[in-house]
Amino acid sequence: MASIFAFRTRSPDRDRATDKVRFDQLARSLDQLSSEIAAERTGIRKRYEAVSANAAFLVEAMDNSEVSQRRATEMDQLTETLKTCLRRIEALGRQTEFVAELRHVLDTFVDEGRETVEESSASGALEEVRRRL
Repeated sequence: MASIFAFRTRSPDRDRATDKVRFDQLARSLDQLSSEIAAERTGIRKRYEAVSANAAFLVEAMDNSEVSQRRATEMDQLTETLKTCLRRIEALGRQTEFVAELRHVLDTFVDEGRETVEESSASGALEEVRRRL
């Protein structure tokens, strides 16, 4: 029969190493998300600029009364595309802020954990010195 007194915990060093790996993985994931969001935002901005340029040419043509009904429909589609791009850019901006906040919370959590371990190590060492005296 196994004794309940035989239960052993892992060493604090092993726990710290496990935590470091875990939080490093989370940090890399958040950094990757940030990069993906930034890349998508850059691509959408490029499309937005291209559509804006096309819309500007169409507006100029409309001012010169050179626009057919087909071109007017195209102008409406370009306008909707621009609106969609702007909405997506705004959403990506909110996502960027959210991921940055998550990263800040993670960094703060890890730093506080490190400080707690250092404080507990320091207080443990102090207690050991007191016991020896």
